Amino acid sequence: MDQDERHRHASSFGAAAVAYAEHRPDYARAAVRWALGSAPAPRVLDLGAGTGKLTATLVAAGAHVTAVEPDPGMLTELRRALPDVPALPGSAESIPLPDASVDAVLAGNAMHWFDMAVAGPEIARVLGSGGVLAGLWNVLDDRVDWVAGLARVSGSAAVGPRDTPASWRLETATMHLPRTGGAARFGSPEQAEFPHGQRRTADSLVATLATRAGMLVMTEQERQATLGRIRGYLASRPETAAGEFVLPMLTCVLRVRRL
Repeated sequence: MDQDERHRHASSFGAAAVAYAEHRPDYARAAVRWALGSAPAPRVLDLGAGTGKLTATLVAAGAHVTAVEPDPGMLTELRRALPDVPALPGSAESIPLPDASVDAVLAGNAMHWFDMAVAGPEIARVLGSGGVLAGLWNVLDDRVDWVAGLARVSGSAAVGPRDTPASWRLETATMHLPRTGGAARFGSPEQAEFPHGQRRTADSLVATLATRAGMLVMTEQERQATLGRIRGYLASRPETAAGEFVLPMLTCVLRVRRL
């Protein structure tokens, strides 16, 4: 994906901010605890916070959270959902916080949009010594047969290169993380995966997949054709054809510590 295409995908979410807030999943609490490490009640920056899905999980875990989000539509939904959380306009490449002001920087389904050559030094600047940088991604657990079928039917626009466990491991193993930022140094990255699930109906799962960047940048004709295939598949499977079900997922975490 070239720079222009990457920007088009990364900036597509604002138009779907309300649907994103309604349908996207939260994050497994065990994954968030692992991402944060052992710091009690840490000061956490949720970077690229979107509508606050990870922010809310961090608040529930007892963290003192500041959220930073570049898209005005997403930021509006975040402030509506979490009015007591400081929520600032900004980006990974320009973080509106003082030096060494947080113990952890977390990003929920967002780190792959960062220009880490610019964001890395900014993250190092705001992160205190010994602090943690962690990216979290919710991925489909395609070890379950019907979920593997859903991934095949949905195509790469709805189920992208980090949206199943094996592809997530491969993509994040080679992801550019900040090793240095001025005088700052980072340790070796660690990966971990935690079981998660989201209660869905066929309609709400279709609505969830429709908020993926690859879907949002499609033409209306392409999007409706893809969503139609997904609806047909869900109607054909006994696990999803009637009523509510749990969509098997994993919350996957990539973590690196500032030395």
